Amino acid sequence: MTGDHVIVDKLAYAPHGSAMSKLLPYEDVRRGDIVVFRYPVDIRQNYVKRVIGAPGDRIHIANGTVYRDGEKLREPWAQYIDAVDNHYRDNFPSQPDSSILPRGVAMLRDYVHAGELVVPEDNYFVMGDNRNNSEDSRYWGLVPRENIIGKPVLVFWSYDAPTDDLLEYSAHHFVDLAQHFFTKTRWDRTLRLVHGG
Repeated sequence: MTGDHVIVDKLAYAPHGSAMSKLLPYEDVRRGDIVVFRYPVDIRQNYVKRVIGAPGDRIHIANGTVYRDGEKLREPWAQYIDAVDNHYRDNFPSQPDSSILPRGVAMLRDYVHAGELVVPEDNYFVMGDNRNNSEDSRYWGLVPRENIIGKPVLVFWSYDAPTDDLLEYSAHHFVDLAQHFFTKTRWDRTLRLVHGG
């Protein structure tokens, strides 16, 4: 959730052939994993999303239901909070009826075959668990493997505040913290382990 502050395991996904991968056991990125990555549009920002498609996977969404290689995914973690219809969001890939970034346009142009997105080598298709309110691969394209920096393991604190306040740490945010620390802290999420798929 927006406002979660997490501890990230940066050793989980050491690049193949790196000195780190020879010294320590590491995992490969798997479908269902929640990953932390450098946002491909602006690598100064870190994003957290769930891996839906790995290289070679065929992905499509029909009426909000995700299919991989023709199989309907069982996703007990997915939420559908916003009930406003959005054809592109709920029937991917299709003709965009909302704003998508140039990387997303290129993905649709280069990797859609027979109505499905075919994830290319060294890339991943990621989505947020709040499916109806997530800026994810549907809108800005694939995540290159080299952008994946780790996986979250623990939410050490969660605070209910607007994204802009959390990014900028403005004077308003510090006043908000001073006045509402105990009432806006999401105590039920604090010290929660993060589990992938």
